[in-house]
Amino acid sequence: MNNTIKLAVASALLAAASSASAAGGIVAGDWTLDVGGVVNAYYTSTKATGTATGLAGANDTGTQNASNITTGLLPNYLAVSGKTRQNDLDVAFTISINPGASTTSAGKQSAQQENRQAFLTFGDASWGSIKLGKDLGIYASDAILNDMTLLGVGSAAGMLAGNTTTLGRIGTGFIYADWKAQAAYTTPNFNGFSATVGATQAFNSAENDGRGGKEPAFEAKVSYAFAVDAVSGKVWASGISQNLSGINATDAVVSGVHTTYNTSTGAATANVSNVAADATAGTSTNATAFDIGANVNAAGFGLTGYYGEGKGLGTTVQFASGLDAAGNKRTSKDWYTQATYTLPGVGTKLGVSYGESQLNGTAADTFGKTTSDMWVVGVYHPITKHLNLVAEFADVTGKTTQEAISATTFDATTGARTASRAAGTDKGETKTISLGAILFF
Repeated sequence: MNNTIKLAVASALLAAASSASAAGGIVAGDWTLDVGGVVNAYYTSTKATGTATGLAGANDTGTQNASNITTGLLPNYLAVSGKTRQNDLDVAFTISINPGASTTSAGKQSAQQENRQAFLTFGDASWGSIKLGKDLGIYASDAILNDMTLLGVGSAAGMLAGNTTTLGRIGTGFIYADWKAQAAYTTPNFNGFSATVGATQAFNSAENDGRGGKEPAFEAKVSYAFAVDAVSGKVWASGISQNLSGINATDAVVSGVHTTYNTSTGAATANVSNVAADATAGTSTNATAFDIGANVNAAGFGLTGYYGEGKGLGTTVQFASGLDAAGNKRTSKDWYTQATYTLPGVGTKLGVSYGESQLNGTAADTFGKTTSDMWVVGVYHPITKHLNLVAEFADVTGKTTQEAISATTFDATTGARTASRAAGTDKGETKTISLGAILFF
């Protein structure tokens, strides 16, 4: 067996936290097989207050409390990988399964299930490697790999019971890199410099029926890793571009129900009528984003800084809320800073971080911007080389600024309603305490 964790999502942090040493592998013909994985569980207590919806705040005025026993940002993980050298090529594969560990309904033991990895690679140290299959996306991947809550829970523990994972810092400092089908090329390591470029499966937009698939998304990353005496670190930058087509497309209509509205009361009257409406192909646009980050480690101290900007990419997960109702691109910004210190002798890591994700409304929107920010304080203690105890406190605040809207009126043809509302700010907050353990094998 190989006890070194070979999971892409954990690779940047586990070596510092609890990665074990290699112990050979299973030889099967020309192949050397390895098995690795993660098992984790946390008790979480979340208190949500306020009127904002989403990551931070209750869905109505007042207070909500939730306690759960669930997995953290990393799901439970079982990965099988293999490698061989054939015809002057290094050939390898990885396949993983990711079962959840939280159930919320009596008599139902089918927690959420994911399959995050199924890919092959081939290449050589002289010219690089090619990856084909499903793995962690390229854009913003280093943001999550350097997030200390990867070993814990972070935000949304109270809202995501029954799911495979929590959110960590996703949506409060960076957008999710996600798990994508891809064809990617990675260069050899040139004294610390490396680059990856790839075509990844295009995702659909959650709004305006904007569809990917006309062409793949294109992602790229460059990085430089260094080690000078007792100082080590990494600097990186990445980007993504994807076309969204069919925005607000409509189908041809031959007949249907035509509804009219009373302009004073809003009362609706339905009438059957024949309508000669032609199909429309809709519009298309390109969503783009870039980021830059750095991590430095010396004498037990670790510092991480990250910043990203997007146009049409949305917030939290890719293409969520990236477009307004007319298909115009909203701009977004994500950033976080993080400081950690590992106590000498005992290996306990202490960490504190703060980050923010911001989505700006367009001229057609009724809101100015939404902001979600989070403070996290964490303690990560290795009691063995495989097992860590984790304690975290996460404080998330969500705000939405609203613009004033005129008195209530109704469009007699479409029934579109314009509501009266004064300018203001909706605000919500969640506070989560989590205690648990994470095991790597």
